[in-house]
Amino acid sequence: MTPPLDIVVSVNAEGWPEGLEAVAETAVRAALRQAKAKVAGVAELSIVLTDDAEQRGLNRDWRGIDKPTNVLSFPQIEPFGPVTGILGDIILARETLEREAAALGTSFRDHFTHLVVHGFLHILGYDHVEDADALVMEGLETQILQSLGIADPYADR
Repeated sequence: MTPPLDIVVSVNAEGWPEGLEAVAETAVRAALRQAKAKVAGVAELSIVLTDDAEQRGLNRDWRGIDKPTNVLSFPQIEPFGPVTGILGDIILARETLEREAAALGTSFRDHFTHLVVHGFLHILGYDHVEDADALVMEGLETQILQSLGIADPYADR
């Protein structure tokens, strides 16, 4: 039997659509499956739905970038290590997601799903600083999203 993974979604700001908890859980579980990561013990992941103001403060304080961003990940496990215990936090900013979804011509829900997958892959240890790593991460994101019926977000590049 697989140990449980508890996905806790907290809403810290107004304006988020209803039903995103289930969307986030589906995205995380698909990413876990496609990344071939195994839950090695009781595990918990926090997903925080916030606004641009809070996200800007977090981005400034933790990354030294004084502007909001779509998603921040704060892993608490070793990269590609055992998936157990407190895994970390994924924090998303509603206004930025709305602007990006409109600019990309995609639905808010699909863009939200993509960013949850992206954030969770960071929790697992994936990164996109180097071009080769970015290709791996983006390829995996595309595969995960395809399994959820979502188009390749990198197709137009």
